[in-house]
Amino acid sequence: MDTRQKTFVLSMTIIGSMFAILGFSIGINAFFIPFVKDAFNITTTMSYLVMTATFSAYVVFGPPSGAILNKIGYKDGMVVAFILIAIGFFLIAPAARIASFALFLLALFVNGMGQTLLTGAVNTYVSILGPEESAASRISLMGICHKVFYAGASLILAIFMDLVNVQIEDAIVPFYIMSGILVVIGVLYYFSPLPEVKAKGEDESDDEELMSSSYGNTKTGVLQFPHLLLGVLAIFFDVGLEQIALGTINDYATILHLPSPGQYVWMSAGGMVIGYLLGIAFIPNVLKQRTVLILSALLGVATTIIIVTVSASISIYFVAVLGLANAMLWPAIWPLAIAELGKFTKQGSSLLVMGLIGGAIIPLVFGYVADVASHQVAYWVCIPSYVYILYYAIWGSKIRIQTISDTNLASK
Repeated sequence: MDTRQKTFVLSMTIIGSMFAILGFSIGINAFFIPFVKDAFNITTTMSYLVMTATFSAYVVFGPPSGAILNKIGYKDGMVVAFILIAIGFFLIAPAARIASFALFLLALFVNGMGQTLLTGAVNTYVSILGPEESAASRISLMGICHKVFYAGASLILAIFMDLVNVQIEDAIVPFYIMSGILVVIGVLYYFSPLPEVKAKGEDESDDEELMSSSYGNTKTGVLQFPHLLLGVLAIFFDVGLEQIALGTINDYATILHLPSPGQYVWMSAGGMVIGYLLGIAFIPNVLKQRTVLILSALLGVATTIIIVTVSASISIYFVAVLGLANAMLWPAIWPLAIAELGKFTKQGSSLLVMGLIGGAIIPLVFGYVADVASHQVAYWVCIPSYVYILYYAIWGSKIRIQTISDTNLASK
């Protein structure tokens, strides 16, 4: 293995550990929802502000995160992200001590700010670390790290809460400890040999790079890229679909009075891991990432139709298949959306992160339909999302290619 290959493997290993920690920090929200209502003496509706506080940070802090990455780069941006997540965990402890729900929500928002910055940095870093055509395969590998630790956090905390009569004040010491560990990890990453990378044309001082990314560097603002803006909406629908597949199957099992309903989420998570493994195996040698995105969207449409038309006792197992359909959406959408952004790559990644608010909105629509109709019928909500992603895969992500062709023709 030559030096270049060793650097690549080391970089992927370091970033993989970051994806794992990111997954754990998101999954740990499950620690609060079951008992936050009683702990803070609030209504059920207010208890769901736990997720809103985290997801709203993706919208509010999205643009500033792009400015931070532009100023200090991907590696230092990741370190800052870990510090923000650590501060968020640190603030949970005093919020628990004084039983302040407002401070608790602030802590989750700060945590979400760190997640916003880290999500934009690591996904774009992995996308441009190697060949563009295999970016989805690399993100798939990172997705396994993310989902395993996401599900692991929920499982560990669920077991802990089952074994111990947990109160909110019991979170004080553990979150002080986690905050300290994250600071130490951030320092270690700062001194790690992770190389700084740049997308084509991102370094304005390099004329050759500018020439290789003529499309991105002929623009004057990040909002001038149709494929990026359409990609933000694709991410919005993707994250909403992912939350539905992972977040509704346990409730569905409970409604159907199935044994151990809390374990069904592992079926959806398992479907996603299988999808990631298939992506790693087939992209780009067998299938292009755009083709995989088309196939995934079609599988999602077909599976959703099956879910709402077959008997409920059978349909729940097809909810797990949605995990498989959703697995390659994010890995394929992200590199397609940031392609050829040149010097606007970091700003583009910050816009894409804002699309994660779909994880808070689309499940609310699902819940409303479930209330007025039924849980099974509510899965119709998935159809428009998959149809849009199909549009993006076939046409939306290609708009820039047509623009380049038109520009070349006009110059001749």
